[in-house]
Amino acid sequence: MAHDTDPFATLNPEQRAAVAHGDAPLLVIAGAGTGKTSTLAARVARLVLDGADPNRLLLLSFSRRAAQELARRAGRMLHRALGWGLTQAAPELPWAGTFHAVGARLLREHAGAIGLAPQFTVLDRGDAEDLMGWVRQEGGFAAGTKRFPLKDTCLAIASRVVNSQAPLAQVVDQHFPWCRGLEQPLGRLLGAYLDAKQRQQLLDYDDLLLYWLHMLGEPSIAAALGARFTHVLVDEYQDTNRLQAAILARLKPDGRGLTVVGDDAQAIYGFRAAEVRNILDFPAQFTPPAAVIALTRNYRSTEPVLAAANAVIALAAERHQKTLWSDRPGARPELVSVEDEAAQALWVAQRVLQRREEGLALKRQAVLFRTGHHSAALELELTRRGIPFVKFGGLRFLEAAHVKDLLSVLRWVQNPRHRLAGFRVVQLVPGLGPAAARRLLEAMGPADDPAAVRRAFRAPAAARSDWQAWCDAAEAIEAAPWPEAAALALRWYRPQLERLHEDAASRLADCEQLVRLAAGFGSRERFLAELTLDPPEAVSDEAGAPLHDEDYLILSTMHSAKGQEWAAVIVLNAVDGCIPSDLATGRAAEIEEERRLLHVAMTRAQHHLALMVPLRFHVTQQRAGGDRHLYAALTRFVPEALAPLFETVAAHQQRHDGGFEVDQRPRLDILQAVRAGFQPRGD
Repeated sequence: MAHDTDPFATLNPEQRAAVAHGDAPLLVIAGAGTGKTSTLAARVARLVLDGADPNRLLLLSFSRRAAQELARRAGRMLHRALGWGLTQAAPELPWAGTFHAVGARLLREHAGAIGLAPQFTVLDRGDAEDLMGWVRQEGGFAAGTKRFPLKDTCLAIASRVVNSQAPLAQVVDQHFPWCRGLEQPLGRLLGAYLDAKQRQQLLDYDDLLLYWLHMLGEPSIAAALGARFTHVLVDEYQDTNRLQAAILARLKPDGRGLTVVGDDAQAIYGFRAAEVRNILDFPAQFTPPAAVIALTRNYRSTEPVLAAANAVIALAAERHQKTLWSDRPGARPELVSVEDEAAQALWVAQRVLQRREEGLALKRQAVLFRTGHHSAALELELTRRGIPFVKFGGLRFLEAAHVKDLLSVLRWVQNPRHRLAGFRVVQLVPGLGPAAARRLLEAMGPADDPAAVRRAFRAPAAARSDWQAWCDAAEAIEAAPWPEAAALALRWYRPQLERLHEDAASRLADCEQLVRLAAGFGSRERFLAELTLDPPEAVSDEAGAPLHDEDYLILSTMHSAKGQEWAAVIVLNAVDGCIPSDLATGRAAEIEEERRLLHVAMTRAQHHLALMVPLRFHVTQQRAGGDRHLYAALTRFVPEALAPLFETVAAHQQRHDGGFEVDQRPRLDILQAVRAGFQPRGD
C-alpha cells in the first residue's frame, strides 16, 4: 500500500543501514544516547513491511517493559507506513519478552517432550533461597567442623555455575575463594537442591535458561524452533551471559535472521555472570563474519561531555571501535577537588541548589556513586538543608510478606508438591504451626495424589474448622476459571491478613492490585510465571511517606543509572579505591569493567557533568576488618593526559563549619606561640 509518510525519515545514515540490513547476522554497536531503541523498533517495522510474519519474530530484552516499548514503537511506525487510522490496531508481537519469560513459555509448550511436568512452578529468588536452605539443613551440610556457606551464598554459587557455564571448582576459586576446600560437599548440595526441585515440580530462574538450552540440544526441537522464529532480535546483548549466548547459537547456528544490539562500552554486569566476550567475539562466530554497524551520533550529551567519555573508554584494553559525537556545544565537565567526604557533600548540596535557582529542576539532576553507602554523608547534608531526594532501591513487590502469602496460596493450589508454598500456607491457618506443616508435607511428598492427602489431613481439634475452611477454599480456587480464582484466593486470605497485620489496610491494597493484575493473563500458570519473572517494583506498605514536595533530587548507584539520563550529573568519589572499587581490582577483566562503569556514569549527563575528587575519604575494610581513612588519588581512568578535557575546580577552600564560612584571615602565628612555650623563662 502506498503511503505519504516515510516512518524512517528521521533516522540517520547509520541507523538506516541497520534497519535495511538483510537476513545475514548483524551486530549493531549502539553507543550511549545513539537512538538504539528507535533503530531496533524501526528494524522490526521494516521486517514486517517486507513480509515477515509478526508471530514469527522473537524479540528478547532484559525487561518486559523494554520489550513492550519496542513493540509499541514498531507498531507506531507501521501505522505511519501503512497509512492506517487510529482505530486500526498495529500488529501484535506475541513473542516479545525477556529471555526468562520466553524460556518459561517454550518449556511449558514442550514439557511433555522433555520430561517436565506441565504444571511446573517458577521459584522467585527468595523462595529459591528458602528451598536451598531447607535442603542444606535436611542434608546436614552445616553439621561439620568447618564453616559452610549460608543458603544465599550456596544459591549464588549454583547460579554462577549455570550462567557462566563454568565448572564448580573454577567458580569457587575465582568468585567465592572463602569456600575453597568445600567443592565436594557443595557439589552434593547442588545435586540435592536439583532433586528437591524435581520432586516438587519447581524451576528457578536459572533453570528456565538451562532447560531451554538442553531442549535445543534435541535436534528435532532445535530445528522446529529455529524455523518457527524467522528473525531473532536481541537487545542489550552486552549483558548476556554464556548460557544465553549458547541458546542463541543453537537457535540460529548459521546466524541467518539474527540481529543483536548492544554496546561493549556499557558491559557492567559481570557480577551477574554477564560475559563481555559475547559481544566482542560475536562477528567471528559466523562464516563469513557478521556485519557490524556502529551508531555513533549521540542525541543526549554535549560534545565536551562526549569528548571526555570517549577518552576514558578509548583507554580500554579491547573494544569495538567507535567515537560518539554530537553537534551540541557546552561546557567542559568538571574535576572538583575537595578535602574529604564532608566537604564533598557540602559542595554537591550547594551546586544542586545553585542549578535549581538557575531553573534546572531537582528531578533533572542526579548524583551517582559506585556503591550505596558512598552517599551517606550527602544524604545527611541534604536532609539538614531540607533538600528532598529519592534514592533508588528498596523492597521489591514480591518480597513483601503479604504478597508472598497470597501468591503461595495460588502456587500451592496449582502445584500441591510445592513444599515451600505449602509450608507458608499451612501456617496461615489459625492454630497450625511449623510442626503440623512439616508433618503434612512429609506425608504429601511421596503420595501419588498429594492434593488428596492434603484434604484428608487431620488437623488438631482447635484448628479443625479453619483447616476445613481452607480445604474448601482450595477446591473452589482450583475449580474456578481464571482470573476468578485469584479473587477467591484473596477472599480466603483477607481474614488471615487482618488477623496477622496491624497495617492490614495498606497491605490489602497490594493484594487487590495483585488480583487486578491477574485479569491481564489468560491462565494461572502464565500469571504466576510472568509475575515472578518481571515483578512490579513497589509495595504500598514499604513505599514511605508520600512526596509532598513538587521536586526531588535523584541519588543512584552507577549500575542503577544505566539507561537513564539527566541534564546534570555529579559523580561522587572519582578516586582509586572507589572507582575502581578496591574489591574489583583482583583481575584485569574486573578493572576493565570498572572503566566501563565510569563511562556509563559519564554518559548519563546531557549538559553538565562533574567528577568529585575527595582528597581524603573514609572506607570500611571488608577484607581486613575495621575502618580507616585514606588519602586518595584521582581515578586511574582519568590520567594526566586527559586533563585538558576537564575544567579543574579546587573546591577544598570552600569548607564550612556548622554551616558558617571559616574566616581564613591571619590573626595568630601559632607556630611562634608554640615555640615560645619551649623557650627558657627568665627569673
